[in-house]
Amino acid sequence: MALNNTYDARLVQQETAVGAGVQILVLALLGAAIGMGPAGWVTGLVFAVATWAVLSRALHRSGLRTFGPANRVTLGRATLVGGVTALVADSFVSAPPVSLLVGLTAVALLLDGVDGKVARRTGTSTALGARFDMEVDAFLILVLSVYVSMELGPWVLLIGGMRYAFVAAARVAPWLNAALPPSFARKTVAALQGICLLVAGADLLPYAGNFAVAALALALLVWSFGRDVLWLWRESRVGVARAAAAKTVTRTVAEATGTRLELGPDLELALELGLAGR
Repeated sequence: MALNNTYDARLVQQETAVGAGVQILVLALLGAAIGMGPAGWVTGLVFAVATWAVLSRALHRSGLRTFGPANRVTLGRATLVGGVTALVADSFVSAPPVSLLVGLTAVALLLDGVDGKVARRTGTSTALGARFDMEVDAFLILVLSVYVSMELGPWVLLIGGMRYAFVAAARVAPWLNAALPPSFARKTVAALQGICLLVAGADLLPYAGNFAVAALALALLVWSFGRDVLWLWRESRVGVARAAAAKTVTRTVAEATGTRLELGPDLELALELGLAGR
């Protein structure tokens, strides 16, 4: 059995290595097609190695025995995102074809909903797959915001950086890590970010039109994040109030019955999380 587990684990890790190899092939094709410079090559290779390393570590920690068809779709999208990243990096020193960048981005965005549907239909939904999908989406938005900011200004970087700022804030304020209820509005706003940035970066509209599209995307994102942060803050306050009430009741009962009860940190935490409904 141990040998089979080892063999399966190696097969899973081999798929991530194949993904890195495909990424290098995509970079080679881009280099041959447009004569991509060192900036694009280095950035694309760093993306490929980083994706392989992070994904391999995550797979090892999750203990998944198979990579799964949905993760293969996400890995394919990550390969396209790597190509977009290389083109954006190359655009700082040259002018890669906008049509090529738009084409790669459009395919990556179109495939965004495919991996989730594949996971549900094949019964292979996992926490790792959902996180992998989310990180690929977030990085694509970040890269697109960098590209659009070169024309519209650094304020566009707020679109790509907001999610990472939220993650950083959650390290300081743990209540931001609580699970959010499903929201169609949140999913819609997230999907619109890539579409708006793609339109703004496609150079199809005049400057004012591109500015308006990017500004709309930022406004929707601020509204969405603001609504979620407010909900999380309210829930955290409710949880603290319930935990405090539970402690008070427990101590009152203990005093009334003449027993001594001390709440250790583990019990206090359990009360707080349990009564907060999380």
